Amino acid sequence: MTRTIAFCLTAGVLSASAIRADEVGTISEAKSDENGFFVHAVRSPYQAKATQIRVLLPDKREKGKTFPVVYVLPVEAGTEGRYGDGLKEVQKLDLHNRLGVIAVAPTFSHLPWYADHPTDREIRQETYFLKVVVPFVDKAFPVRATAEGRLLLGFSKSGWGAWTLLLRHPDQFGRAAAWDAPLMLDKPGKYGSGEVFGTADNFEGYRVSKLLEANAEKFRSGRRLILHGYANFRAEHEKAHALMDRFKIAHEYRDGPARKHDWHSGWVKETLEQLVAE
Repeated sequence: MTRTIAFCLTAGVLSASAIRADEVGTISEAKSDENGFFVHAVRSPYQAKATQIRVLLPDKREKGKTFPVVYVLPVEAGTEGRYGDGLKEVQKLDLHNRLGVIAVAPTFSHLPWYADHPTDREIRQETYFLKVVVPFVDKAFPVRATAEGRLLLGFSKSGWGAWTLLLRHPDQFGRAAAWDAPLMLDKPGKYGSGEVFGTADNFEGYRVSKLLEANAEKFRSGRRLILHGYANFRAEHEKAHALMDRFKIAHEYRDGPARKHDWHSGWVKETLEQLVAE
């Protein structure tokens, strides 16, 4: 059995009930790291290696108050940081305090494309996120455990992931924001995607263009999809924007400015503000 996560309310963390190990693995009690993040170590049958759930809480937390949760979705496997660290950027800009949100950054054992491999049970990224990360955060922290309270932020691969998670599970998440993402990818292989999707047939279930068409009616109001700026994928954004216009999907679109393909290039503030404000 997973150990119950229990913190005093002054720490802003609610007591979480235990989670059965045969369902999701084990989640450790939190340790505070050098950045002041709560870090939980996770062992799950859905991931090939140990992973983490890092949490950044607002400084001021009143008893009984809940916060929207922003999932700051990683671009790289494990704790690699070639493209920076999204949670550190949120902290540096003080957005968790200014916007009143809890920011959560999970890690994954393989390059995260937020999909389940068709045969390899240790590459089940979507299932891991939906069955391990989100339920744990809902129980352990004072978050708004509703679709409207769960927001998704990503860029590049994780921008793709933010959109596919929302489009595939519109009743579980409220909004998703992508920055500089290869949203019009039409087959697995590029950018390390082949290892995660496994087959072309499996990929088709996550293909953004198909999901937009299939779910268009559900997204014709509310501007739940946000598309901001670019570094490498401007053409992909333009095509995605045109496709959403064609399907009459309500969305927020901003073309530029061009920035470096990195968490710390200046795009996070505006995009997260838009994500929370919608």
